[in-house]
Amino acid sequence: MTSPNPLSFNGWVQTVGVMAVALTQETGGVFGFVDSPLQTVLPQILAYSETRIQRDIDALQARSSNQYALTVGNNLLSIPVNDFLVVETLEVTQMSGGFVVNSFPMIPVSREFIQNCYSGVFSTGMPKYYAMVGDNFGNGANTNVNVLLGPPPNFAYPIRVAGVIRMPSLYQFATAGPADTSYTYISQWLPDLLLVASMIFISAYQRNWTANSDDPAMPVNYEKQYRTLLVGAIAEENRKKGLGSAYSAYSTPATATPTR
Repeated sequence: MTSPNPLSFNGWVQTVGVMAVALTQETGGVFGFVDSPLQTVLPQILAYSETRIQRDIDALQARSSNQYALTVGNNLLSIPVNDFLVVETLEVTQMSGGFVVNSFPMIPVSREFIQNCYSGVFSTGMPKYYAMVGDNFGNGANTNVNVLLGPPPNFAYPIRVAGVIRMPSLYQFATAGPADTSYTYISQWLPDLLLVASMIFISAYQRNWTANSDDPAMPVNYEKQYRTLLVGAIAEENRKKGLGSAYSAYSTPATATPTR
């Protein structure tokens, strides 16, 4: 069985169908498993594979930014929990005509520092420091991530937050139409890692792992193959972030290493 588009959800399902020896059928341009238990576990396969890859490679494409407005006198910035997985930087910005004309990066400190130095409304000003506080569980739902600011803002400053997000999942495109045309970063650029990581989960799902060790009858050690492929993927991601050889976009040379 072959697919004209092996990087899309359509093609990936067909590939897994072959590897798992499962029959597939086409409905509205979408290939699905005839085996209903395997169809049911497909979201877990993708969730395991994509989440693991994103954690391992720390992709440049997982970096994003968003802008919020501060409230005068309120030293807590509430960021919707789905906006960022990891908050990396905050900066107060000055806007003119819809453009940022100046920015003032904030310095991460401890909560105790802000609580001791900027504890009253008379200490308001442009925020210079921040500390990650966490969610406010008083409403019984994980809705926001709170950031403590110091000093409390004396103006509704625009503030730009940058950090790491969870990239779109391939499974969300499992509908007629988009399944033939939509991609994710992982499915388009790391299809080898996606396939092998999926096979790790499938192997466990098929009970090919024992309680003590991998089943010696397993023909391929998928975990070992995944780690082999991961080395090259991490090297590529580091080059894209300027963290390659000598903090450049170049790969590490085999015969010479430039000075840093």
